[in-house]
Amino acid sequence: MKKQFALIFLRHKQSKGKYLHIALLLFFSLCYFFALSENKSVRTKVILQEPQKQPVPSLKKTADSLFNQINLHIQKGAFAKAELVAQSSLQMYRSLDEIPGIGNCLNKIATISYYIADYPRALTYYDQSIDAYECIDFQKGVASSVNNKGAIYYHLGNYPEALAHYKKAVIINETLGAIKQKASALQNIGGIYLELEEYTQAMNYLKIAKKTYESLDNKKTLSQVNNGIGGIYLKQEKYKKALAFVNKGLQLAKTIEDKQRILESTYILGAIKEATHQTTEALHHYKNTLQLANQLDNKRYKSLSLIALGEVYYQLDDLKMGRSHCKQGLKISEELNIISAQEEGCACLYQINKSLGNTKTALLYYEQSVGLSDSLQTRKTANQMLHMEFEKEQLLDSIYHSEKERRVKERHKVAIEKKERQRNLLIISACFIIVIAGTLWSRLKFTKKSKAKLQLEKDRSEHLLLNILPEEIAEELKTKGYVDAQDFETASILFTDFKSFTETASKLSPQELVEEINVCFKAFDAIMETYHIEKIKTIGDAYMAAGGLPKPDAHAVKNTILAALEMQSFIRKRKKENTLAHKPAFDMRVGIHVGPIVAGIVGVKKFQYDIWGDTVNTASRMESNGEAGKVNISQDTYNVVQNEADLVFEYRGKIDAKGKGALAMYFVSKKNT
Repeated sequence: MKKQFALIFLRHKQSKGKYLHIALLLFFSLCYFFALSENKSVRTKVILQEPQKQPVPSLKKTADSLFNQINLHIQKGAFAKAELVAQSSLQMYRSLDEIPGIGNCLNKIATISYYIADYPRALTYYDQSIDAYECIDFQKGVASSVNNKGAIYYHLGNYPEALAHYKKAVIINETLGAIKQKASALQNIGGIYLELEEYTQAMNYLKIAKKTYESLDNKKTLSQVNNGIGGIYLKQEKYKKALAFVNKGLQLAKTIEDKQRILESTYILGAIKEATHQTTEALHHYKNTLQLANQLDNKRYKSLSLIALGEVYYQLDDLKMGRSHCKQGLKISEELNIISAQEEGCACLYQINKSLGNTKTALLYYEQSVGLSDSLQTRKTANQMLHMEFEKEQLLDSIYHSEKERRVKERHKVAIEKKERQRNLLIISACFIIVIAGTLWSRLKFTKKSKAKLQLEKDRSEHLLLNILPEEIAEELKTKGYVDAQDFETASILFTDFKSFTETASKLSPQELVEEINVCFKAFDAIMETYHIEKIKTIGDAYMAAGGLPKPDAHAVKNTILAALEMQSFIRKRKKENTLAHKPAFDMRVGIHVGPIVAGIVGVKKFQYDIWGDTVNTASRMESNGEAGKVNISQDTYNVVQNEADLVFEYRGKIDAKGKGALAMYFVSKKNT
């Protein structure tokens, strides 16, 4: 009778929710106890101990033989053939009502789906295999499928779900004494901490796994764990160590001719070579990765290698090849819903289209890249609440397993004369569990959503405030509610202005004009961030920035000059791009002066960080009396940087400046430019 219940449950349960699963288990348990009430003696044997109909020996032998061939096809990368063999074996086991064989075949089909990146199908088959294993209480099989589900959630970026499954696999394997399987789950947990940039914890888990694999002399798993450790060192920019571990992983994979492990090693080698600016070698490794991915029909690595190749071609200035590869990779990553790969693909296409002068297309990809980046950041913030989520899931699992254990014990010790009371108690307990589980789940789901929304809003507010004010000023404003004005004895003030702006602007539509100014000012913002110069504000087509505040910096004056020279370089490059596209282009003047200023915030609405003083006026005169394409500095600025070996100065003499009289001025440029 138990076997009949197990088979009915297995055939009819597809992909229902967690608590529906519990309810069905309880229902079948109750049905079993009703059947007990009609017997004259207590039945204590479990499914595997009951008499079973003997299967046809030849059919069972054929099914077993087919099942043993599946791994050989998977290892060779022949996934279509492996799927065909697995489906044939599954049908035979089903005709024999052989539940262990059914569970094993479902597990293998899920694994094949995982390797070809069909993740929804893989999850469905793993759930079905877990149902089969639980029917016969085969915990080793449950642990395997749970661990593999964690791997799928990992690749989908759902780290809370992935880690919950991995930890469950660790607990089951520890109970069973399965040290290799436990090490595999620990290795997977290390991979999650790597994605969360918690490198110390990631390394600890991987080293524990590596020690176990070495004791077992398992080359396949050793190859995987060496690749993982190499990946950590790559993230830490310890490239020599990364290269040593990944090469070791590749050597082990080649020894056992495991193409999947070779694929992983080759891709990481490409990333190491790209990070160390060995572009030609990186191109070679990424091409090999793509070739292997095509052979194995591994869509995930197809996407990753195509985007990586696109970025390398961009570095080699082969823009058309770069664009083609990035587009292909982006399309596959969108099909697989891999957000991180989509963000890299859009960022690459933005750079390439920008370089090709496709401004509108570049802007579209830039907007997509920013949106995907925000999505990744939100997901990363949610993942920081991992430990709380795991404790919640462990609580639910504890309640479920404890109650299940209690029911098993009661079935074996309650006498036949108390069966009526036992049946009533079981019904009450089942109802209680379902109510408590439903209440806990609803409460946890509500708490999770609320915290995620609060964190998202807080992050948005922080980001907005830091876009308006310097970090130190923003912190003071949050702490005190106001900001004290500050005196700076020495600050370097930079002004820019587009020459003949009105005339050039008249040749552009309003939308084109705003877009052109936005492109320039975004580039200026990036340059300011590179040289640690504080952007103050923009007024029309004028851009104002200051070095040496809100924190004084001994290198601020030189950094301001270097930033100004880079701004002029960008404008020259932009003018060439626009000229090729037959569009009007701007020339720009830049002026710099050094001196004392006062900085602070005024007003209570639409406030902004601003600076005042005669130094600001003088810097403005340096700009207005400069020349397009050059950086004009004052005598005071020259006095500070005159001994800098990499700067060249051209004395212009004293020039009349409005409201200032005759002021000594210099043009400054970089040596050998």
